[in-house]
Amino acid sequence: MALIVLASASGSPGVSTSALGLTLNWHRPVLLVDADPTGSSSVFAGYFHGTQEPTGGLINLALSLREGTLADALPRETLLLDPEASAERSAWFLPGIRAHEQAPSLLPLWEPLTEQLRALERNGQDVIVDAGRLGLVGWPQPLIAASDLTLLVTRSSLPALAGATSWAKTLRAQFAAVGGLSRLGVLLVDEERRWPTVPTGARVRPYTARHIAKALQIPVVASVDWEPEVAEVYSHGARKPRKFESSGLRRGYRGSTAAIQSILGANQAALASTNGGHA
Repeated sequence: MALIVLASASGSPGVSTSALGLTLNWHRPVLLVDADPTGSSSVFAGYFHGTQEPTGGLINLALSLREGTLADALPRETLLLDPEASAERSAWFLPGIRAHEQAPSLLPLWEPLTEQLRALERNGQDVIVDAGRLGLVGWPQPLIAASDLTLLVTRSSLPALAGATSWAKTLRAQFAAVGGLSRLGVLLVDEERRWPTVPTGARVRPYTARHIAKALQIPVVASVDWEPEVAEVYSHGARKPRKFESSGLRRGYRGSTAAIQSILGANQAALASTNGGHA
């Protein structure tokens, strides 16, 4: 079982769309957790077209925690994302809060919920967390600390990198303190397609993965193309455009799942070696 967290430092680089895209292209059973403290989930209004009756999600789990029934409540609060997916690739969704005012009530929930998410290993299920923007009231810091891999989502423009720099430094320090730098990476939303030409002498094109890794001092684990028309299939439940299956964004999500799995495997092997062969 793996716990993967996606988060942003500033702006709207596409954390929710990327988290949903990875979930729907995952290689094994997976649960998407909406832990965004802004309470602005796009899954119900976007991907579900507003036709899916929302559950209480995390708020109901916070109430069940007080009653000592968290383990029993968790499966009741999840929804199937893709009914057409096979059992080997089933994708589920745990809704978040509906308003940012509810975020503080989640603070006591994060650590016990982390334990319950870890217990999903018995179902052979991975977990992908949409943590939204870092540092907001009620943000899921315990989930990030316990993650097998945390990905800082950023676009490739200079303003995006400027916004990510401070949090990149903070995350590096936090993960380094527990010897976990290998559990930290960048998911790059590449905006290269926006600039087919470059004016002479002007720096217009977005920065490359190599430049971004150097600037943030965090490795770029994976990259996906910035393709709004394709992204709206995930973010707005839009009709699939022509050549959706072969689009750069769809290939990016599939490639990202493979890259993430490679990082997780390498980290597990290193841990097993450190522990004398016992992971």
